[in-house]
Amino acid sequence: MTCDQTITSLSDCRPPYFFGVDVGGTNIKIGLVDDSGKTFGFDSIETDEPKGPADAVERIVVAMSGLVKPLGLSLSDFARIGLGTPGSQNIKTGMLINPPNHPHWWNFPIVACLEKASGLPVSFANDANAAAFGEYWIGTGEKHSSMALLTLGTGVGGGIITDSHLIVGANSFGAECGHIIVDSSPTARLCTWGGGKGHLEAYASASAVVAIAKERLNKGAVSLLAGSQESIGKITSKKIYEAAVANDPFAIQLIDETAYYLGIGITNIVHTVDPGLVVLGGAMNFGGRASPVGLRFLERIRAAFCELSFDYVESGTTIDFAILGGDAGFLGAAGIARQSFHRSVPA
Repeated sequence: MTCDQTITSLSDCRPPYFFGVDVGGTNIKIGLVDDSGKTFGFDSIETDEPKGPADAVERIVVAMSGLVKPLGLSLSDFARIGLGTPGSQNIKTGMLINPPNHPHWWNFPIVACLEKASGLPVSFANDANAAAFGEYWIGTGEKHSSMALLTLGTGVGGGIITDSHLIVGANSFGAECGHIIVDSSPTARLCTWGGGKGHLEAYASASAVVAIAKERLNKGAVSLLAGSQESIGKITSKKIYEAAVANDPFAIQLIDETAYYLGIGITNIVHTVDPGLVVLGGAMNFGGRASPVGLRFLERIRAAFCELSFDYVESGTTIDFAILGGDAGFLGAAGIARQSFHRSVPA
């Protein structure tokens, strides 16, 4: 797995330096980041979830050492490590609780383990919160003091920054925007993770969009995606996007419906914290700004928000795509570590 960011020469970077670590279901991304947000080193290692978090921590530290040694640096030349992991976790105690995609990682003191292995202090964050902070620090939200991020992938993650402060919450559940209720009807769909009824994630995640497509196709919906049970079973959000590019009405309608539910969720977020900027990240952006389908998706989200919100709130709120891609997590983790470091240094 590669880094989308330009790798900057160490001579063009300024200390203090930070590690950004983004733990995913398949891979763990590790970046070397300077005080201005420049990336000067990157590696990706397999998560290898069944081996557990202690093994992963050991391999993370080995990878960090391997990154810095050719630069003439050691771990002690870095101020902090920023660590982003999937929920659920207890941020205050540094514990992983029961992350759904990491069943062998439950109830593990990951912060204490990484601090002991590396000899460095660790700043801990939910992975979506870390991605939000990355976009806020050096991405789409760079010129804003507040911002909300929705990550559209297998599930729907979220992160909210208000006046430079990341919302964590009393239960480390702050900004879990994918679990906002967007359908309170008795027939509301169940959430992908945890089975919550009517959650945004049940309507606007890649898993949900694919499930809805399969249900309708199996009932006889006409589409380029229709075919045998085997072919329907292999549908992905990318294939839905490709069908929309080919002007398939079924795929276009499905994307429009997804946009409307996102408009409802964004309205709830904006009416609660009024961030001024809402950013859409994650892999399911239907081509993003580079595609007419992606631009239609964004405009339909904006139209739903305009319909549901107050005029003056709508006019003062920007909704846009993220720009950091898959690097937002490690960059945001490093940014959170940087913020912790500077707050701890006497003025």
